[in-house]
Amino acid sequence: MAGENDNRQSAIAAAIFLVVAGLALYFMPNIVLWIGGFSPALAVIAGVAVIGAFFGVFWVRSRYQRR
Repeated sequence: MAGENDNRQSAIAAAIFLVVAGLALYFMPNIVLWIGGFSPALAVIAGVAVIGAFFGVFWVRSRYQRR
């Protein structure tokens, strides 16, 4: 039964991540354009941060699973 509970928790975590990442990527163009109205350089940094965070989650997960 413990393995089934772990699978359920992993599935819930994956679903939450997909929803949050999907919303962030969906609204990213609007956010970057809004920030770009103040500073184009800041807009680039914000865009890179969102994309970097997406891949950063996978990097952290891979480091955690090696243990």
